[in-house]
Formats: sequence, structure tokens, C-alpha cells
Amino acid sequence: MYKNNLEKNYQPKFIEMKLYNKWDSGGLFLPSGIGHSFSIMIPPPNITGNLHMGHAFQHTLIDTLVRWKRMQGYNTLWQFGTDHAGIATQILVEKNLFYDEKKSRNDIGRNEFIKKIWEWKIKYNENITRQIKRMGSSVDWSRQRFTLDKNFSKLVQKIFISLYDEGLIYRGKRLVNWDPFLLTAISDLEVINIEENSSLWYFRYPFFDKYITTKEGKNYIVVATTRPETILGDTCVAVNPKDKRYEYLIGKFIKLPLVDRKIPIIADTYVKPEFGTGCIKVTPAHDFNDYDIGKRNDSILINILTKEAKIRSKLEIYSYKNKIINKLNTNLPQRYIDLYIKDARKIIINDMNKMGLLEKIEDYTLKVSYGERSGVIIEPLLTDQWFINIESLSKPAIKAVEKGYIQFIPNNYENMYLSWMKNIKDWCISRQLWWGHRIPAWFDDKDNIYIARNENEVREKYKLKMNINLRQDNDVLDTWFSSGLWIFGAMDWPNLTEDLFNFYPTTTLITGFDIIFFWVARMIMMSLKFTKQVPFNIVYVHGVVIDNKGKKMSKSKGNVLDPIDLIDGITIDDLIKKRIINIKNSKKIKEIIKNTKIEFPYGIKKYGTDALRYNFLSIASTGRDIQFNIKTLDGYNNFCNKLWNAARYVLLNIKGKDCGKYNTSIKLTLLDIYIISIIQKLKIKITNALKEYRFDNAAKVLYEFIWNEYCDWYIEYSKFILEDKKNNIYKLGTRNILIYVLENILLLAHPMIPFITEEIWQCFIQLYSNTDNRNNFSIMNNKWPVAYINKINKYAIEDIEWLKNVIHTIRNIRSEINIYPNKLLVIYILGGNEKDQLRFIENMHLIYKFTKLSYVNFVKKIINISFFNRVGNMELHILINKMIINKQTEIEIIKKNIIKKKIIIKNIAYKLINQYFMNKAPILLLKKDILILKENKYIYIHFIKKFKIIENI
Repeated sequence: MYKNNLEKNYQPKFIEMKLYNKWDSGGLFLPSGIGHSFSIMIPPPNITGNLHMGHAFQHTLIDTLVRWKRMQGYNTLWQFGTDHAGIATQILVEKNLFYDEKKSRNDIGRNEFIKKIWEWKIKYNENITRQIKRMGSSVDWSRQRFTLDKNFSKLVQKIFISLYDEGLIYRGKRLVNWDPFLLTAISDLEVINIEENSSLWYFRYPFFDKYITTKEGKNYIVVATTRPETILGDTCVAVNPKDKRYEYLIGKFIKLPLVDRKIPIIADTYVKPEFGTGCIKVTPAHDFNDYDIGKRNDSILINILTKEAKIRSKLEIYSYKNKIINKLNTNLPQRYIDLYIKDARKIIINDMNKMGLLEKIEDYTLKVSYGERSGVIIEPLLTDQWFINIESLSKPAIKAVEKGYIQFIPNNYENMYLSWMKNIKDWCISRQLWWGHRIPAWFDDKDNIYIARNENEVREKYKLKMNINLRQDNDVLDTWFSSGLWIFGAMDWPNLTEDLFNFYPTTTLITGFDIIFFWVARMIMMSLKFTKQVPFNIVYVHGVVIDNKGKKMSKSKGNVLDPIDLIDGITIDDLIKKRIINIKNSKKIKEIIKNTKIEFPYGIKKYGTDALRYNFLSIASTGRDIQFNIKTLDGYNNFCNKLWNAARYVLLNIKGKDCGKYNTSIKLTLLDIYIISIIQKLKIKITNALKEYRFDNAAKVLYEFIWNEYCDWYIEYSKFILEDKKNNIYKLGTRNILIYVLENILLLAHPMIPFITEEIWQCFIQLYSNTDNRNNFSIMNNKWPVAYINKINKYAIEDIEWLKNVIHTIRNIRSEINIYPNKLLVIYILGGNEKDQLRFIENMHLIYKFTKLSYVNFVKKIINISFFNRVGNMELHILINKMIINKQTEIEIIKKNIIKKKIIIKNIAYKLINQYFMNKAPILLLKKDILILKENKYIYIHFIKKFKIIENI
């Protein structure tokens, strides 16, 4: 049983987990089984460790949407699960194994190593669960799934076998992103391209036939390359077919230096005549663009590298049809064999120079590909991999978006999706790892391929005798393969479950823009292929959370924030320890410590979940970057405190009082009618904002209403009424409206800030509810507030907006000339019309109370010295004398401000007449300076006028 009053101070740590456990144990996160369905699947977090700010941001958006839909009466499912994250998890467990036992995975074997990963999974799945609960996420824990669960693994096998049997999966030697440290193919998503300063080497390639020369009479052509080490694998030299300098050489041959290979000069439109000399070396087995050039020109593939990125002892030579070519020499100079590629580069450059074949070297900036996980340079490498022939899968997925069956929000991401899908390439789905879905493929001693779930099924399916030896492929499937099945797989497809019937297709997917291609597109393709339905109707795409300096948050940068540390607080020492724990570079450690101490000199204080959630919602714009600044978190912490204190005020003033619950003849004031009208508008604005996935707008309008309308105006006004011993007839109405507005605020705010609203609700509901239909167990069980258009009184809104404008103006005059705070003022009004006068008369008591006036007088002329501001056609004058201000102090302040403005105006004006500055400065900077000059001139003139007025007192 809840107490019927709130604690004096809002202390989140004492209420949050208590409430969460109550919701969870009460079954409030389960689908109700009533109403239209609304379903959403969590983008499954990797089991690699703790969740980061991006997860907390994303889960806040999803939970806000889910709680809102639940209150709207939908049969709501938010299904949770985690991803096995093959490569990422395996790396971490391998590091942990080496740190604890000084062993590698090969030392303990595959089965034992996988056992250790399952132990890791159990531990970190619990961490993830704990963090998700701390964020208030109302997921259905009873339906939790893992992408390596038994049922999910069966599904993955079924899909692979089905695609293979249909001819859509094949095995072949193709060029892939190869990580020479992890010894596996990786996806484009796991590659980071970093711009680096390097060189462009110009080498002389001699013609094979001695009688051939260039137009300049040279017996060689010069090629430019950024990768000298791959000369050993060149299969041709390419020029642009329209390049007049070389058209007569097309079809001629080169004698490749170092290996004496005869290679042709070919024409290809990929070559840019302006790059280098307009001639490029082509190494199809070690460059993706070169691979395409070679394929177009019927070339061959020569692999010079081992999987460790060393020079091979013998070349591997293939056709584009995967046939081994034996007719070419596969030998390499002994001095290069077994060298790492960086070392080979140095020796090859030196050898080319000694042979007189190094023309020149130029500085050059290029992008180098690194493995996100390993940090080593990624090599395009020719390896045996499994692929999906993606074309037939992509066409329905393109159509689904073009026809509007799936809508992207914001819609600019639709174009991004379609552009990628229309230029899609076959998908490499195999990885050379141990952790993951092992590929259900078996080989015999002749490397024939057999596909089935297990060896017994292989023998039965292919009628193989027991004397035929079989071995299973050691590779596992790309994590994105199983993730692509997430939506329907988590609902136990192909079994025709009740969940599948009720909740599939899901309603919405909320995800980051960076995985549209790698996850969203593949889910659409797989779902359409196997379920014949789209997996979701709406894809809401959000940006990536970055730090306050605009940098991506990463452990290597030492700028990561743990959302739990923002909720519970953390000392500066503990924060530094967390940030440098895996950093080895001492210079980097010093930099991280310095930056952390600057940004968080006293550590991070406790903010609670709701303040963090509200901060996330307020920055959920449609842009790609979501900049997080802890300073704004202070503001939303204050906002939560403001709501708490407002609720305490209401509860204290309704406890044991007649609030007119069953009284139909309550007398309301103009401000009562106004606040009723404004909250109807608020309901419309928040509902529409959530419909449009503009979480930032929903947070903004709610914040402005609670802070400005309810607390600063209505609650302050209510104090005048409730403290007045005479106005009993209005007290009833004011108490009633205080309750009505608070009740609606709590319901509207609950999806965004669930903990504080529930805690207030539990106290509030014990004392009062405007209807008898409210659910006492939880605010979650109550209906979403609906706007009543007939309660919007436009005349009340106009009158109160006029009144607020008058009060603001009088307060501003007081503040501007530093009138003594307790001094009662006389206001003289010049101008205005009969309506203005009538409004003054009707609201005189409020104007007096809010602005500390003693008298208001309408006049036709102002004789004495006064200071004024305008409200519409009215001038509001305050007569200035020594009784209400300190003349000397005020004059000194004004003089200082005049001098400051003079300096600013002079400096900007000087810049704007400087011709050099005007010619060089960007347009935006010029516009900004002109605006600053204009604003400061206006303020300067205002100070001059003010000075003259006060000086003449």
C-alpha cells in the first residue's frame, strides 16, 4: 500500500527498481490479448559486454512508443533477445582466455572453447538484462530469445539448406575483406576506412616486344600505384579507351618486372586519365576494383598472399570460373617468400629502383582499410567462401519499399536503401570462426559438397555409403545471416504459433542508419522469401549518439559513457579507471585522463533514469548525429524535480479537501478555462508528435507546458485563490482543475518518464481521481488521454495570452531598470482600445498579484519621466523616480554596457569595411557578423535612451 503523500525530495534510486519489479511481476509487460496488435522486436544487442549510450537511446525511443501504444489499448508486444555476435564475442573470449590462462583457442580445442563462450554468454546476458531493466524498458521477458538457441539454430539450418537446394547458395573462390590477424572474412560493416598520408609510386613497365615504343620513343610505359607489393600479382595494365596517349598500345604486351610475366595492355573505362600517368596496374586477386576490371576483360586471378598476409612460396592462379590454371609459372623470387606484406613492399621498391624502373615517388593521401575488431590492415584476398546469389531476393525487397508496403521514417533513408539494393552484390555468408552457426555442409575426400542438417541426413539424402569419409565444414555463418531471420525466427517460424498469427508482420522497427544495408535490407529479403510477408511496416531510423565534441563514442577514444553511471553516478577516479582499462598506449592514457578531468572534474552525479530518458527523447532529431551533452541532463533533472514539487503541492492542497469530484456546478475562473483549453491542445500535439515519431517534439511541448503553463502560471495563480480566505466558490474549481491537469500530465508523460509518473500516480490515486474508471494498480493500465475539442475556448486563450503578455512586460520593465523588488508600482497606460481596458478591469486582481502593482491608470498623455514597453497598441509606462531605483548605481551599470557595446560595434564594423576580410570570409560568417552588428546597434540605442531617462530623474 502506498502512502498518500510524496517524500519531500525526489530520489530516483529509492523508487525505480521497486516500481520496475512491480510492473514485471504484475505481468504488465505481457500482451493484453485485447485490441488491435502492435508489435516491435528489439534490435538484439550483442552479448559482448555492457550496453552503451546508443542502446540506451534506442531503447528509450522504443519503450516510449510501446508504453504509448499500450495505453492506447493495443495488444502490445515488445520482444527481447540477444545476438551471439560471432566475431566480436569470439575475440573477447579469446583475449580473456589468454589473459587468464595464457592459452589460445587452438590450445584447448573447439568444443572446450565454445563451452567458455557459453559461460561468457550467461554472464553478459545477465548484465544486459540488468541494464535494460534499469532503463525502464517494458520488454516481455517471457519471450526472450537468443540467436544460438536450439530452435533458432534449427531455423538457420533449414533456411541455409532451402536456399542451397534452390541454387541460391553456392561455394566459390571470391575476393573478400580478409582479416590477417583474425584469419577470417569480415563484412564491410566491420571495416574502418582511415585517411592516411602515403605515397604514389611511378614504375616503368618495359614492353614485351623490343620494337614497341611510346610516342616519345621510350621502350616502357609508366604506371602509378599505391601498392607496389602487389606487382607480383599483376595480370594486365589498363588505360582508358578514350585516352589518345595510349590507344595505339591497347592489345600490346608488357614484360612484368621481377617475375618476367607477359601481361597485356587493356582498355577499361574505370581508368581515370588524370590519375598518375593514366596507366594503372591491375591485380584482380588483391583489389576489388581490379577484380571487376579483370572480370570485364577476361583476365585471370593471381593470388600472392597467404592468409597471414605473407608472400606465398607458390602463386595460386585461377580463372574467374574457379578453375586452376597450371600453364603459368607459379614461382616467385626466393627473397620475397614468407615476408609480411609491409616488409615485401620495402624490398620490392628497392629492387625496382636498383633495376632503374622507379621513375619517381609523390606524396599521396589515401584511405586504408582496417579491421574494426583487430585493428590490422584488411587485405582483399581470394578465398573459398559461401555466397548467396542475391539478385532474386533483392527484387521483391525493392518492390516492397517502392510500393509503400514498408515505409522509412525519415523518408530520405528510402532512397539510400533503394540505391544500395539496386546495386547489390552477392553476399559472402561464411566466416572462419568457431563461435556461430556452423555451416551444415559436408565434404568427402574429393571435396564434393553435401548439404544437410547432420551426417546421417547427408548419407540418407545423397545415398552415400558408410565407407565414404565425410568431414563438416569448419566455417560458421556470418552473424548477419541469422540476424536476418530475427523477426520471424524469434516468433518460432515455421511453426504456426499464436504469436506469429497475432504479431507478424511486426508494426515497427527502430534502428540506426548504419545497419540499414547489413540488417534491415536482409531481414526484408529473408522475410519476403520465406514468409511471403514484409517483416515490418515502418522502419524508423535514428542517428548515432556522439559526444559533446561531435566525436563518435568508442572505447579506443576513451570517451564512452555507461548509461548506468549517468543514472547512479560515478566518482572521477572510477570513471577514469573504466575509460583506460584496456588502453595500452601511455600517451593515449594521459590524454584520456586529461580530457575526462576537464569534462567531469567531480565525476558524474546521480541523475536517475527518467532524466536520462527525457534527455534522449529531447535530442531524438531526424539527423544522423545525436549529440549528447551532460549539461543538458542537469536541466532535465531539474524538470523532474519541478514535476515532483508541483505534484507535492497539489497533493498537499487536495488532501482532506472538497475538490468538487461530484459537483456539477463548479465555478471556474478564466485561468481555469484557459488551462483546460491548453491541455486539450497539448494532448493533440503529443499524440501527433508520437504518431510522426518526433519524440523530440513530444518531449519539447510537454516540457514547455509543465514548466511554463502549469508550474509558472497555473500553480502560482492557484496559490492566490487557495490562500484567499474569501474566494471559497473558486477554491473548489481551482482544486478540481489542479487535479484534472496533474492527472492528464502524468498520463501524457508516463511513456517518456515512467518511474516518476508511476510514483506520483500511486500517491495521487489514493487521494483522488477525476473519474472512477482509473486503474489503481498502475498508471500503465490507464487509457491514453483523448483531447476534447469542445473544451478548447479560444476566447479564454486569447484573453490569458494577452494577460501573460502584460504581466511579462511589467516584469521586464522592473527587471530592466532594477526597481526595488518589494516596491509597489503605478502603471500608466497610453493607447489601447476598449477591449484592452475591459481586460484590465476583469483581470486587475491577477495583474496586481503577479506584478506587485498598487494602481493602473489609463491616460492620454505622459508628462513625467517614465520608462515603458509596448503590448500591442498599448504603451505601459512606469514613472521613474529615486524612490523606486538607485539612480547612481543604475547609471554606472548603463555606462559600462554602453562602452561594451561600442567596442563590439567598432570591431565588427572594422571587419566589414576590410576588403581582404570581405573577400576571404565565408558567406555564413559574414551574415553572422552583420546580424551581430545589427543586434548590438539596437541594444546600444536602447541603453542610450535608458541612460537619458534615468539621468533626468
